Amino acid sequence: MKDDYQYGGQAVIEGVMMRGRDRMAIAVRRNPEEIVVHQESVGSIAKKYPVLKIPFIRGVVALCESFAMGLKSLLFSANQFIEEDQQQKLSPMETIFMVAIALLLTVVLFVLLPLGARSLMGNLTKATIWLNLGEGMIRALILVLYILLVSLLKDIRRVFAYHGAEHKTIHAYEAKEELTVQNVQKYTTMHPRCGTSFLLFVVVISALLFSILGRQTILMRIISRILLLPIVAGFSYELIKFAGRHSSIWIVRWISAPGLWLQRLTTRQPDDHMVVVAIAAMKCAINPHDDQADLIIKTSIESDLAVGS
Repeated sequence: MKDDYQYGGQAVIEGVMMRGRDRMAIAVRRNPEEIVVHQESVGSIAKKYPVLKIPFIRGVVALCESFAMGLKSLLFSANQFIEEDQQQKLSPMETIFMVAIALLLTVVLFVLLPLGARSLMGNLTKATIWLNLGEGMIRALILVLYILLVSLLKDIRRVFAYHGAEHKTIHAYEAKEELTVQNVQKYTTMHPRCGTSFLLFVVVISALLFSILGRQTILMRIISRILLLPIVAGFSYELIKFAGRHSSIWIVRWISAPGLWLQRLTTRQPDDHMVVVAIAAMKCAINPHDDQADLIIKTSIESDLAVGS
Protein backbone atom coordinates (compact mmCIF):
# COMPACT_ATOMS: atom_id res chain seq x y z
CA MET A 1 0.00 0.00 0.00
CA LYS A 2 1.30 3.42 -0.91
CA ASP A 3 2.21 5.48 2.14
CA ASP A 4 0.86 8.92 1.29
CA TYR A 5 0.80 10.05 4.91
CA GLN A 6 2.26 13.52 5.39
CA TYR A 7 4.97 12.99 7.99
CA GLY A 8 5.78 15.90 10.25
CA GLY A 9 7.67 16.69 13.40
CA GLN A 10 9.53 19.29 15.36
CA ALA A 11 12.94 20.05 16.75
CA VAL A 12 13.55 19.43 20.44
CA ILE A 13 16.55 19.90 22.71
CA GLU A 14 19.44 18.16 20.91
CA GLY A 15 17.03 16.13 18.87
CA VAL A 16 14.04 15.68 16.61
CA MET A 17 10.51 14.32 17.00
CA MET A 18 8.87 12.69 13.99
CA ARG A 19 5.20 11.74 13.86
CA GLY A 20 4.07 8.85 11.70
CA ARG A 21 0.60 7.55 10.93
CA ASP A 22 0.25 5.66 14.21
CA ARG A 23 3.51 6.23 16.10
CA MET A 24 5.80 9.05 17.04
CA ALA A 25 9.52 8.79 17.65
CA ILE A 26 11.73 11.23 19.56
CA ALA A 27 15.47 10.91 18.94
CA VAL A 28 17.86 12.82 21.21
CA ARG A 29 21.65 12.86 21.10
CA ARG A 30 22.45 12.39 24.76
CA ASN A 31 26.23 12.47 24.16
CA PRO A 32 28.63 12.05 21.20
CA GLU A 33 28.45 8.24 21.47
CA GLU A 34 24.76 7.75 22.20
CA ILE A 35 21.35 8.56 20.73
CA VAL A 36 18.25 7.66 22.73
CA VAL A 37 15.01 7.09 20.82
CA HIS A 38 11.63 7.08 22.53
CA GLN A 39 8.65 5.79 20.57
CA GLU A 40 5.01 5.45 21.42
CA SER A 41 1.65 4.97 19.80
CA VAL A 42 -0.31 8.08 18.92
CA GLY A 43 -3.91 8.42 17.94
CA SER A 44 -6.44 11.11 17.30
CA ILE A 45 -9.75 11.74 18.96
CA ALA A 46 -11.06 12.26 15.44
CA LYS A 47 -10.88 8.49 14.89
CA LYS A 48 -13.44 8.04 17.66
CA TYR A 49 -15.58 11.00 16.62
CA PRO A 50 -15.61 11.28 12.80
CA VAL A 51 -17.36 14.65 12.95
CA LEU A 52 -14.02 16.09 14.08
CA LYS A 53 -12.57 15.19 10.66
CA ILE A 54 -14.70 17.86 8.97
CA PRO A 55 -12.50 20.47 7.25
CA PHE A 56 -11.68 23.47 9.45
CA ILE A 57 -12.78 21.60 12.60
CA ARG A 58 -10.01 19.05 12.05
CA GLY A 59 -7.46 21.88 12.03
CA VAL A 60 -8.35 22.92 15.57
CA VAL A 61 -8.19 19.29 16.73
CA ALA A 62 -4.82 18.77 15.02
CA LEU A 63 -3.47 21.97 16.57
CA CYS A 64 -4.42 20.89 20.10
CA GLU A 65 -3.05 17.38 19.63
CA SER A 66 0.18 18.71 18.10
CA PHE A 67 0.63 21.07 21.03
CA ALA A 68 0.27 18.21 23.53
CA MET A 69 2.60 15.96 21.54
CA GLY A 70 5.16 18.73 21.11
CA LEU A 71 5.14 19.50 24.83
CA LYS A 72 5.65 15.82 25.66
CA SER A 73 8.55 15.66 23.19
CA LEU A 74 10.23 18.74 24.65
CA LEU A 75 9.91 17.38 28.19
CA PHE A 76 11.40 14.05 27.15
CA SER A 77 14.38 15.76 25.54
CA ALA A 78 14.88 18.10 28.51
CA ASN A 79 14.84 15.19 30.93
CA GLN A 80 17.71 13.51 29.08
CA PHE A 81 20.04 16.24 30.31
CA ILE A 82 19.04 16.44 33.97
CA GLU A 83 22.02 15.42 36.05
CA GLU A 84 21.85 11.77 37.05
CA ASP A 85 22.53 12.57 40.70
CA GLN A 86 19.43 14.77 40.82
CA GLN A 87 17.26 11.70 40.15
CA GLN A 88 14.17 13.87 39.81
CA LYS A 89 12.69 14.89 36.49
CA LEU A 90 10.24 17.70 35.84
CA SER A 91 7.12 17.24 37.97
CA PRO A 92 3.56 17.70 36.63
CA MET A 93 3.21 20.95 38.60
CA GLU A 94 6.45 22.30 37.15
CA THR A 95 5.22 21.39 33.69
CA ILE A 96 1.86 23.08 34.24
CA PHE A 97 3.63 26.20 35.52
CA MET A 98 5.88 26.33 32.44
CA VAL A 99 2.90 25.96 30.09
CA ALA A 100 0.95 28.65 31.95
CA ILE A 101 3.85 31.09 31.68
CA ALA A 102 4.21 30.34 27.97
CA LEU A 103 0.48 30.90 27.34
CA LEU A 104 0.51 34.12 29.36
CA LEU A 105 3.49 35.40 27.38
CA THR A 106 1.68 34.55 24.14
CA VAL A 107 -1.42 36.50 25.17
CA VAL A 108 0.65 39.51 26.24
CA LEU A 109 2.80 39.59 23.08
CA PHE A 110 0.22 38.73 20.44
CA VAL A 111 -3.04 40.03 21.90
CA LEU A 112 -2.51 42.75 24.50
CA LEU A 113 0.54 44.45 23.02
CA PRO A 114 -0.91 44.79 19.48
CA LEU A 115 -4.18 46.07 20.96
CA GLY A 116 -2.25 48.64 22.98
CA ALA A 117 -0.42 49.79 19.87
CA ARG A 118 -3.78 49.96 18.08
CA SER A 119 -5.05 52.39 20.71
CA LEU A 120 -2.05 54.62 20.07
CA MET A 121 -2.72 54.52 16.33
CA GLY A 122 -6.16 55.92 17.11
CA ASN A 123 -4.45 59.29 17.41
CA LEU A 124 -3.54 59.10 13.71
CA THR A 125 -6.75 57.74 12.16
CA LYS A 126 -10.28 56.87 13.19
CA ALA A 127 -10.91 54.48 10.31
CA THR A 128 -11.63 51.10 11.91
CA ILE A 129 -10.38 49.05 8.96
CA TRP A 130 -6.97 50.76 9.00
CA LEU A 131 -6.69 50.42 12.76
CA ASN A 132 -7.44 46.68 12.53
CA LEU A 133 -5.00 46.16 9.66
CA GLY A 134 -2.36 48.13 11.54
CA GLU A 135 -2.91 45.89 14.56
CA GLY A 136 -2.31 42.86 12.35
CA MET A 137 0.89 44.33 10.90
CA ILE A 138 2.19 45.00 14.41
CA ARG A 139 1.39 41.40 15.40
CA ALA A 140 3.41 40.16 12.40
CA LEU A 141 6.29 42.49 13.32
CA ILE A 142 6.28 41.20 16.91
CA LEU A 143 6.48 37.63 15.59
CA VAL A 144 9.52 38.40 13.43
CA LEU A 145 11.26 40.38 16.17
CA TYR A 146 10.61 37.62 18.71
CA ILE A 147 12.18 35.03 16.41
CA LEU A 148 15.16 37.30 15.76
CA LEU A 149 15.73 37.86 19.48
CA VAL A 150 15.51 34.21 20.54
CA SER A 151 17.81 33.22 17.65
CA LEU A 152 20.59 35.16 19.39
CA LEU A 153 20.68 32.43 22.05
CA LYS A 154 23.21 29.69 21.36
CA ASP A 155 20.93 26.88 22.52
CA ILE A 156 18.07 28.13 20.34
CA ARG A 157 20.38 28.26 17.31
CA ARG A 158 21.10 24.56 17.86
CA VAL A 159 17.36 23.84 18.07
CA PHE A 160 16.92 25.73 14.78
CA ALA A 161 19.64 23.56 13.23
CA TYR A 162 17.80 20.41 14.32
CA HIS A 163 14.69 22.03 12.82
CA GLY A 164 16.58 22.20 9.53
CA ALA A 165 17.59 18.54 9.89
CA GLU A 166 13.94 17.59 10.41
CA HIS A 167 12.88 19.37 7.21
CA LYS A 168 15.72 17.93 5.15
CA THR A 169 14.90 14.40 6.27
CA ILE A 170 11.21 14.78 5.44
CA HIS A 171 12.13 16.16 2.01
CA ALA A 172 14.38 13.15 1.33
CA TYR A 173 11.68 10.71 2.46
CA GLU A 174 9.01 12.39 0.32
CA ALA A 175 11.39 12.23 -2.65
CA LYS A 176 11.66 8.45 -1.99
CA GLU A 177 15.41 8.72 -1.43
CA GLU A 178 17.32 6.35 0.80
CA LEU A 179 17.74 8.04 4.16
CA THR A 180 21.49 8.58 4.28
CA VAL A 181 23.35 11.65 5.50
CA GLN A 182 24.56 12.40 1.98
CA ASN A 183 21.07 12.20 0.47
CA VAL A 184 19.37 14.19 3.23
CA GLN A 185 21.93 17.01 3.18
CA LYS A 186 21.09 17.75 -0.48
CA TYR A 187 17.72 19.21 0.42
CA THR A 188 16.63 22.62 1.64
CA THR A 189 15.93 23.40 5.28
CA MET A 190 12.60 24.99 4.32
CA HIS A 191 9.33 23.07 4.01
CA PRO A 192 5.83 24.31 3.06
CA ARG A 193 4.12 22.43 5.93
CA CYS A 194 6.34 23.96 8.61
CA GLY A 195 4.82 25.34 11.80
CA THR A 196 6.58 28.64 11.12
CA SER A 197 4.54 29.03 7.93
CA PHE A 198 1.43 28.07 9.89
CA LEU A 199 2.09 30.86 12.42
CA LEU A 200 2.50 33.41 9.64
CA PHE A 201 -0.76 32.24 8.04
CA VAL A 202 -2.48 32.68 11.41
CA VAL A 203 -1.14 36.24 11.75
CA VAL A 204 -2.09 37.27 8.20
CA ILE A 205 -5.52 35.63 8.19
CA SER A 206 -6.36 37.06 11.61
CA ALA A 207 -5.38 40.53 10.37
CA LEU A 208 -7.75 40.17 7.40
CA LEU A 209 -10.56 38.77 9.53
CA PHE A 210 -10.25 41.35 12.29
CA SER A 211 -10.09 44.17 9.73
CA ILE A 212 -13.77 43.65 8.86
CA LEU A 213 -14.95 43.86 12.46
CA GLY A 214 -16.69 47.05 13.41
CA ARG A 215 -16.00 49.32 16.35
CA GLN A 216 -15.57 47.47 19.63
CA THR A 217 -14.72 48.22 23.21
CA ILE A 218 -11.27 47.19 24.39
CA LEU A 219 -12.76 44.26 26.32
CA MET A 220 -14.68 43.06 23.26
CA ARG A 221 -11.54 43.29 21.14
CA ILE A 222 -9.65 41.04 23.56
CA ILE A 223 -12.52 38.55 23.75
CA SER A 224 -13.08 38.49 19.97
CA ARG A 225 -9.37 37.91 19.25
CA ILE A 226 -9.32 34.92 21.58
CA LEU A 227 -12.68 33.45 20.53
CA LEU A 228 -11.96 33.77 16.81
CA LEU A 229 -8.57 32.08 17.12
CA PRO A 230 -9.98 28.55 16.50
CA ILE A 231 -11.59 29.76 13.25
CA VAL A 232 -8.31 31.35 12.15
CA ALA A 233 -6.34 28.24 13.13
CA GLY A 234 -8.74 25.93 11.30
CA PHE A 235 -8.55 27.95 8.09
CA SER A 236 -4.75 28.25 8.35
CA TYR A 237 -4.47 24.48 8.80
CA GLU A 238 -6.45 23.79 5.63
CA LEU A 239 -4.37 26.31 3.72
CA ILE A 240 -1.04 24.87 4.79
CA LYS A 241 -2.17 21.30 4.09
CA PHE A 242 -3.28 22.36 0.62
CA ALA A 243 0.04 24.13 0.05
CA GLY A 244 1.93 21.01 1.08
CA ARG A 245 0.07 18.86 -1.46
CA HIS A 246 0.03 21.34 -4.36
CA SER A 247 3.37 23.14 -4.12
CA SER A 248 3.86 22.80 -7.90
CA ILE A 249 1.04 25.30 -8.60
CA TRP A 250 2.47 28.79 -9.09
CA ILE A 251 -0.15 30.61 -7.02
CA VAL A 252 0.39 28.16 -4.15
CA ARG A 253 4.14 28.81 -4.31
CA TRP A 254 3.40 32.54 -4.28
CA ILE A 255 1.16 32.23 -1.20
CA SER A 256 3.69 29.99 0.56
CA ALA A 257 6.70 32.21 -0.19
CA PRO A 258 6.47 34.54 2.87
CA GLY A 259 6.31 31.53 5.21
CA LEU A 260 9.36 30.01 3.54
CA TRP A 261 11.21 33.32 3.87
CA LEU A 262 10.40 33.38 7.59
CA GLN A 263 11.79 29.86 7.90
CA ARG A 264 15.19 31.30 7.04
CA LEU A 265 15.09 32.60 10.61
CA THR A 266 13.77 29.45 12.31
CA THR A 267 15.97 26.91 10.52
CA ARG A 268 19.72 26.62 10.14
CA GLN A 269 21.99 24.29 8.24
CA PRO A 270 22.49 21.19 10.41
CA ASP A 271 25.76 19.32 10.68
CA ASP A 272 25.92 15.66 9.70
CA HIS A 273 25.55 14.45 13.30
CA MET A 274 22.26 16.35 13.66
CA VAL A 275 21.02 14.77 10.45
CA VAL A 276 21.83 11.32 11.88
CA VAL A 277 19.47 12.06 14.79
CA ALA A 278 16.69 13.18 12.44
CA ILE A 279 17.15 10.04 10.32
CA ALA A 280 16.90 7.86 13.45
CA ALA A 281 13.63 9.54 14.41
CA MET A 282 12.18 9.20 10.92
CA LYS A 283 13.13 5.53 10.57
CA CYS A 284 11.49 4.68 13.90
CA ALA A 285 8.37 6.66 12.97
CA ILE A 286 8.12 4.75 9.67
CA ASN A 287 8.99 1.31 11.02
CA PRO A 288 8.51 1.36 14.81
CA HIS A 289 10.01 -1.38 16.96
CA ASP A 290 7.61 -3.72 18.67
CA ASP A 291 8.73 -3.11 22.23
CA GLN A 292 7.97 0.09 24.11
CA ALA A 293 11.41 0.48 25.69
CA ASP A 294 13.57 3.39 24.65
CA LEU A 295 16.21 2.47 22.09
CA ILE A 296 19.84 3.32 22.74
CA ILE A 297 21.75 3.74 19.50
CA LYS A 298 25.51 3.59 19.87
CA THR A 299 27.19 5.97 17.48
CA SER A 300 30.42 7.82 16.84
CA ILE A 301 31.76 10.58 14.64
CA GLU A 302 32.93 8.03 12.08
CA SER A 303 29.80 5.86 12.08
CA ASP A 304 27.52 8.88 11.74
CA LEU A 305 28.84 9.55 8.26
CA ALA A 306 28.07 5.98 7.21
CA VAL A 307 24.42 5.95 8.29
CA GLY A 308 22.30 4.25 5.68
CA SER A 309 25.24 3.31 3.48
